[in-house]
Amino acid sequence: MSAPSAAQLAAIAVVSAVSGAVNSIAGGGTLLTFPALLGLGVAPVSANATSTVALWPGSLASMFGYRRELVGAERWALRLAIPSILGGLTGALLLMATSDEQFRAIVPWLVFGATLLFALQGKVMAWLRHHILEVPHGEPPIEPTRGMMAVQFLVSIYGGYFGAGAGIVMLAAFGLMGMTNIHRMNGLKNFNGICFNGIAAVTFAVKGLVTWPIALVMAIGSSAGGYAMSGLAQRVPQGWVRGAVSAIGLASAGWLYWSR
Repeated sequence: MSAPSAAQLAAIAVVSAVSGAVNSIAGGGTLLTFPALLGLGVAPVSANATSTVALWPGSLASMFGYRRELVGAERWALRLAIPSILGGLTGALLLMATSDEQFRAIVPWLVFGATLLFALQGKVMAWLRHHILEVPHGEPPIEPTRGMMAVQFLVSIYGGYFGAGAGIVMLAAFGLMGMTNIHRMNGLKNFNGICFNGIAAVTFAVKGLVTWPIALVMAIGSSAGGYAMSGLAQRVPQGWVRGAVSAIGLASAGWLYWSR
């Protein structure tokens, strides 16, 4: 593609700021930046790699804004970081083995599935607790079990592969693990997101898939939007946050399907 104009870079900066705010609340910011990059003429796989690298600083800023919500959940954060890093690397390698045409066809279904899981998490949670994770009713355990770490590994593969909606999948997974505080779930989501997105970003950069002028502009915008929104998101009623997650996921999946 040709070098982007100043107007295009300005538009990307605005979209990235909104994406950083979306990531701070529920994840899925890539659903905004990915189609914007496609509109600039960036190939699908390269667009996803560039978006992953660019939004990583915003995820870091969002995690800093949620740092107080991680107090008391340090064991969860540190133990889930291991499968997050390994899964993110696996997902990044899988993406590099996928053609642009295959990637464009798969994306809508991945996002729709993640949103559906989050919307139905109440009914699924009871079944999953009893049959798979063996989590007793009530408060979740002090630290994640092996089954929970395996779930995080699978979620992180998806995050390293595409990333759009990975926050939604993580929130759903945390709900299935017995968590009920949406703000603490967001804190853990942001922390583990920087783990699998970080290793994926490094992999994409080493392999030369990143369009750096666009990535730098997006990084500044996503950082500003992510940190600015993280404090406000913690004062929004939990029902509103959950509703926003579902709406963003369904709308994005529909757009990606019809624009293939």
